[in-house]
Amino acid sequence: MLKATALLLPVVLLASCVTINVYFPAAEAQQAAEEFVEDVIGEAPAAGEGSSMIESPGTVGALVAATLEGREALPARVFSHTETRFDPVGFFIASAQAQENVDIRIRTPAIQAIQSRMAERFQGTLAALFDAGALGFGNDGLVVLRDPSKVPLAQRTAVNQAVADENRDRNAVYREIAVANGHPEWETQIRRTFAREWVAQARGGWWYQDSAGAWKQK
Repeated sequence: MLKATALLLPVVLLASCVTINVYFPAAEAQQAAEEFVEDVIGEAPAAGEGSSMIESPGTVGALVAATLEGREALPARVFSHTETRFDPVGFFIASAQAQENVDIRIRTPAIQAIQSRMAERFQGTLAALFDAGALGFGNDGLVVLRDPSKVPLAQRTAVNQAVADENRDRNAVYREIAVANGHPEWETQIRRTFAREWVAQARGGWWYQDSAGAWKQK
């Protein structure tokens, strides 16, 4: 009994020294945001078509084609090439490394439903308002009515409602992506990643806020 305890003690001590670090996969999140935003914004309309987009809803962009290709996790147990002897060092190190192999999933029914609504709304209504300079991308990943004077008075109530609906979906999708990946605490980082991507894919002439909150035109 004492011998078995003595053999297990180093393993227990090793386990206490191994830190399992689940990091935020920034590169994967960036790629996920790029695909999501591209499908929501859609292609730029042909010359002369922009003014009709407020009245005629555009087609919904294609949903994300596939889940990002995941990196293969390391095995939980490591065996030698010549015998099936348990390696306690390899076990804990491999387990810790496997925890780091995290990708961002954005292809779930809930996320796709939100994306579909956002694409229809953006291509059917919001894009024309961005073209007119009425709307801008906030630095918090939301849409802002930056210049109400560019919206006809008779349409302002409808535009305010469209902006409110859009921001409700944006808040929901940032939260849903974090939850779908098992890390609700990633919501803030996902929001920041998407905020940068909305600006990156903004068309020429659209407005956005910089990190200090100042408005700039792309």
